[in-house]
Amino acid sequence: MRLLVLLAALSATPAVAQQTPPIAPALPGPRAQPMPTVMAEPVAVMIAAFDADGDAQVTRPEFAAGLKRSFDSIDRTGAGSLGYIAFSDWSERWLGDRNTLPSPFETDRNGDNRITYEELAARFDLLFTRFDVDKDGAISRRELLTVRPQMFERGPRREALPEGKPRRRR
Repeated sequence: MRLLVLLAALSATPAVAQQTPPIAPALPGPRAQPMPTVMAEPVAVMIAAFDADGDAQVTRPEFAAGLKRSFDSIDRTGAGSLGYIAFSDWSERWLGDRNTLPSPFETDRNGDNRITYEELAARFDLLFTRFDVDKDGAISRRELLTVRPQMFERGPRREALPEGKPRRRR
């Protein structure tokens, strides 16, 4: 019986009330500030993968072990150093792209065109210090995230002409 009353009430509701409102009305005037984007640098994603015990924290020992494991995965001959091409292979494998930071030029501190584990570890020590914002000796997932404002709008931009007619910007 109650179901019949509910159905009768719904059928008596005007059709206009059942329509969904537009998602975002187009309003003239200044545009709202875009929402910030939460992102992680490629090196931050790599550091997160060093979490050996699954506690969502990367300690210094986990960090050092993960970095050594990543270096050794490319230095298969045990030479103890990587040339710039091998470093690019390391970067692609562990950071996702050959052109991510840190670059071989900032990592190769002595300029011999070879990158030793010690040089890589020294560069990553600076990164550990930068990411460990609260200086507790471990890097949390929160510390690995970066909040950046959206810098560009999607879609074509329009400028107003003196006559008030919009013009596409190229």
